[in-house]
Amino acid sequence: MRLDHVQIAIPTHGEHAARAFFGTLLGLAEIPKPAALAGRGGCWFALGGGQALHLGVEEPFHPARKAHVALVTDDLDALRARLTAAGCIVADDIALPGQRRFFTQDPFGNRLEIVQPAA
Repeated sequence: MRLDHVQIAIPTHGEHAARAFFGTLLGLAEIPKPAALAGRGGCWFALGGGQALHLGVEEPFHPARKAHVALVTDDLDALRARLTAAGCIVADDIALPGQRRFFTQDPFGNRLEIVQPAA
């Protein structure tokens, strides 16, 4: 088995903020949703290797504060600087063997882990 996609929830009408954060700030490319699902709201982003991050509308909305997605970057420091400059809270955590990491939140309060493999 392999991971195809992971989905996190966003509130109704959260697509604009999601595109600004995941698309513009994190640099993920948006991929079109199939026509049969487009009317449900939300948006999808490519993660590489055929994997995707799906943002789906959920009401009532509750952000995921413990469960989270971990995204891999090749420049943790540059992404940290971009997030900080945009007003996002960045919290370092204990380094794990072979990687550096920090946590942040999307505009809706969902927890995200950002990791970079150690050189």
